[in-house]
Amino acid sequence: MAVGSALPAAAAAAGGPEATPFGPVTVRPDDRRYTSLLRGNNFRFVGSPDEIRVAGSTGQVVRAVSDAVRSGRRVAVRSGGHCFENFTADPAVRVLVDLSPMDAVGYDAGHRAFTIQPGATLGQVYRELFKGWGVTVPAGGCPEVGAGGHFVGGGYGPLSRRYGSVVDHLYGVEVVVVDRDGTARAVVATREPGDPHRDLWWAHTGGGGGNFGVVTRYLLRSPGTTGTDPSRLLPPSPSEALMCLVRWDWDRKMTEQAFTTLLRNFGAWHERNSAPGSPATGLYAVLIASRQGPGGISMVVQADAGIPNVHGLVDDLVSAVTAGVGVEPVRNAQWTMSWLHRMTWPGTGEPGDVITRRYKNKAAYLRRSYTDAQLSVIYRCLTDSTSPSASGVLLVGYGGQVGAVRPQDTAIAQRDAVMKAVFYATWEHEADDAAGLSWIRAFYRDVYADTGGVPVPGEVSDGSYINYADADLADPAWNTSHVPWHTLYYKDNYRRLQQVKARWDPRNVFRHALAIEPRA
Repeated sequence: MAVGSALPAAAAAAGGPEATPFGPVTVRPDDRRYTSLLRGNNFRFVGSPDEIRVAGSTGQVVRAVSDAVRSGRRVAVRSGGHCFENFTADPAVRVLVDLSPMDAVGYDAGHRAFTIQPGATLGQVYRELFKGWGVTVPAGGCPEVGAGGHFVGGGYGPLSRRYGSVVDHLYGVEVVVVDRDGTARAVVATREPGDPHRDLWWAHTGGGGGNFGVVTRYLLRSPGTTGTDPSRLLPPSPSEALMCLVRWDWDRKMTEQAFTTLLRNFGAWHERNSAPGSPATGLYAVLIASRQGPGGISMVVQADAGIPNVHGLVDDLVSAVTAGVGVEPVRNAQWTMSWLHRMTWPGTGEPGDVITRRYKNKAAYLRRSYTDAQLSVIYRCLTDSTSPSASGVLLVGYGGQVGAVRPQDTAIAQRDAVMKAVFYATWEHEADDAAGLSWIRAFYRDVYADTGGVPVPGEVSDGSYINYADADLADPAWNTSHVPWHTLYYKDNYRRLQQVKARWDPRNVFRHALAIEPRA
């Protein structure tokens, strides 16, 4: 992996040959590489483009987009390939631009910001920032995910309750856009108040991938930082992680009352401990309830082992979540490990395994704990013997410093949510697609039965998260709320996103099933 432009320069200084820049590479259906390059993370979706353009530079991306526009072919872009829907595998896509070779992480002295290319995986980002400068970003806990889509959708992770969303540290973006006359060009947009392109920066602070252009570079620097020392321009990376695992089995003691008490307690703790600046925002907790049978219920807590009274904070969380449950955990353990090891271990958070890669995920923001009626539905569905073997729901801690930013200041509108929920089902065979989809869709619909089958913003819910894209929210068969999908994802920020779309993608080149529509 390249770190900025240091490697070729170092090779030249040592008298060795400079590395040959990658690409461009064009792969068509008669190429033996074609089939392997088609698949993303979810094996349910496999496209059939005329060609795959594997790009190694911004200039190569400009040429690929220009060629697609000139020939009138639909174009889509992939970095890590973890999209939950078929945005890059739509049959209408004829040119797929693969950004995975663009994985440089370095420091741009001119902008006083770290530069991260979209093909860099989160694990790569954490490693390079840690080794080079001892800093990090509050991005996701799945190290194989590409920065490209994760950042632009408003990525979050184990440090977000402490430091906010990753886009709260986004200083700028380099984006390949297409003008009204069909000209493709690269534009740099920053958060500087006087930047004439500032609206394009704002759209990339949670507006979702595939909407405005192709991001070829992210620039990151925390707001309010000064000076030229890179080690002070992003949050310091923890040295060690404190980990806590509490696990319960499904057995005769895990009654509906015990189960709902457990989940209600988890939600109530987050309601009480998610104000910006609260000491407990140093804790990141995930409650995982897998289907009855091979599954179980577990709570994983992660924290910077160096924060004050961290063991006491974790103990208080465990006590609050287990209070009144009446079922003893089969495991309750704490340990420390290298923060870098925890954040870069391959496969962490991935659905399925090397063979089982077909899945459907659905999501929601939560302002408070689910109601008793909703918790009862979750219990019923997870104890249903017809559910897929790898299925369940995650409640993920959120809030904290995320809530210190006003909804209009970035494209992320859900700034007072305290949790996210992820409903998932994973299976192996194509023949099981219909059953798996039917089960997860019914599960989600029944949890939100009182609001038309979707998490309509209100006292409990606050819509959904665009990085966990779910095309069902735009399908009237599954969304009977009469609240449009874009309100669920963007709320009042959608109108402004439409304005940005109309300015920067007037030909609507970049689009997919949940794409922002240009405002007339």
